[in-house]
Amino acid sequence: MTYARPDALVSTDWLASHLSAPDVRIVDASFYLPAQKRNPKAEFAAQHIPGAVYFDIDEIADSDNPLPHMLPSPEKFSARVRKLGLGDGNKIVVYDTTPMTGAARVWWMFRAMGHKDVAILDGGLPKWMAEGHPVTDDVTVAREKHFTARLDNTLVRSVDDVKGLLDSKREQVVDARAANRFRGEVPEPRAGLRIGHMPGAFNLPYNDLIDAKTGTMKPAADLKAAIAKSGIDPAKKVTASCGSGVTACVVALGLYLTGAPDAAIYDGSWTEWGGRADTPIVTGP
Repeated sequence: MTYARPDALVSTDWLASHLSAPDVRIVDASFYLPAQKRNPKAEFAAQHIPGAVYFDIDEIADSDNPLPHMLPSPEKFSARVRKLGLGDGNKIVVYDTTPMTGAARVWWMFRAMGHKDVAILDGGLPKWMAEGHPVTDDVTVAREKHFTARLDNTLVRSVDDVKGLLDSKREQVVDARAANRFRGEVPEPRAGLRIGHMPGAFNLPYNDLIDAKTGTMKPAADLKAAIAKSGIDPAKKVTASCGSGVTACVVALGLYLTGAPDAAIYDGSWTEWGGRADTPIVTGP
């Protein structure tokens, strides 16, 4: 079974043969949580795919919002990506070192800003390097290009939106965190957050969609099986949530690949929901 919408991914072989294509732009979107104590910018400077630029989701973000890496305004997004040499008419290929988490977030950000010609390198930098493809520490000199950002409001949800969805059930709310966090059995990684999940939410841990050995997205049949196991109706729109709006984008990617309606992301996710006193929370399955 093949993906219903395979355009969201490119293979390492495809990228290797298109490194010099004039319309292809390569983006390193590697991202780590503070507890991981890794510096993605320093790692990018030491080695990256030739021609790549680094996309910092903590900098290309709404700096006026206290929540981490919230989606910026279209104006700020456009200004930042122009300076990275990413513009209208480019096919943008995003990768990371995790793989999939940071890349999926940036894939979603570009789509939310109206740029649909964006794909993720399946398997990311680890697969690229394992196959002997080139990396470099050369600085990529980006030529500024025009980028038109138009926010697609169907792909973004606020805390008030999610409260309404839980009441109306117009969309399914899906939590991409690990099952033990969803059930409230372990503390949240971020201090000060309540444990548990939103009433009525489904649980689809994002790493259930990724092949642990290769770092690639699982085959279409396996994705569909994981989605079915979670209880999600694949014909109905999903709003995905996670810890801080990053791994939820992997769920959005999995749904996209299987042909489900385009998922929205609850950008504040559990960092916002679990940090407030006016949001309902339950524990258990």
